Amino acid sequence: MPLKTYGVLIARAIDTRREGALETPHYQIHLTDDQGTHYRAAVNVLSQQRPAELLYLVADDFRHPVTARLEGLSGGWNPLPPGPGGPNLDFVRGNLFDPAGLRTLPPEAAGPDNDLADLLDHYVQRAIDDPDARLYLFGARFGPEPKVKDKVFGFLPGNGVHDIHMNQGNSGRFMGDDGVWQDGGLLLHFPGQSRWVAIFLAFQSQSWHTDDTTGRPLDGVDGTRPEPGTRPVRIVAALVNPKGPAPEAETVTLLNASPDPVDLTGWRLVARLGGQGTQVPATAPLTPGAWLNVPLTDGTQLGNHGGEITLLDAEGLKVHGVSYTAEQATLEGWSVVF
Repeated sequence: MPLKTYGVLIARAIDTRREGALETPHYQIHLTDDQGTHYRAAVNVLSQQRPAELLYLVADDFRHPVTARLEGLSGGWNPLPPGPGGPNLDFVRGNLFDPAGLRTLPPEAAGPDNDLADLLDHYVQRAIDDPDARLYLFGARFGPEPKVKDKVFGFLPGNGVHDIHMNQGNSGRFMGDDGVWQDGGLLLHFPGQSRWVAIFLAFQSQSWHTDDTTGRPLDGVDGTRPEPGTRPVRIVAALVNPKGPAPEAETVTLLNASPDPVDLTGWRLVARLGGQGTQVPATAPLTPGAWLNVPLTDGTQLGNHGGEITLLDAEGLKVHGVSYTAEQATLEGWSVVF
């Protein structure tokens, strides 16, 4: 079953603590919201399942429509209802980043700038030094515990957020946390720079092909994350805001980057704004190096306020996904290039 208390904590970081080589080490962050409520964020830096080292990705200049969806949320804890309608994170469906870009780091190692705690500390300390910076921590709420002091920072009541990592595609005893649109993550907003930094964490044991309802790994499907440069067909551009009045003739451009022809029969393009998706016209296999311009039909719409586009194969498995912001869709008649 999914997480019971999924949401996002918006608060200011004021202190950190590294736990070293414990059995389940975390990078601990002490935060306060604008009302003075204290929180602790427990960020995993080591898995209890092998391979133990976590996967991580840092987007140092994060641009995604989810940041606009966070506008209007108040400081402190914000519960997020399940589903794709809000600012929820989903590593598989949200096209937040390319999983092929994930790398591993040890949780703790001698020397500077060579472990996951060092990496987290680099960005969180920058936020501590900037009084206007805010952390957006997605995960599961724990507490408040009125009579129990926080075990790390000692404030009362104990209160905070954990599961700040991918929360689907699990195996073994962790399958009980599986769900969709409930992944964890750490976003840092630096208003003075008009800049977002995003840090995403996942376990090497998790699957990247999951059920759209349960978030469980799909049976009989290789859920291994893609290796860099191995996707044969990719979304390379989208005409999001064509010239002229609505309904507009929106298109998505596909490229076969592989050295072999690819049969696109039964493939679909889906967008966040409704519809069952557009069937890719496949009169013949797409030859190596060839591109295909796909007119969107069947209610598939690309919103001008930002969105996501996903390419699915004949089995309904994700092949590639991209996102674009409202800023990118501003220029009428210009294609967004990915």
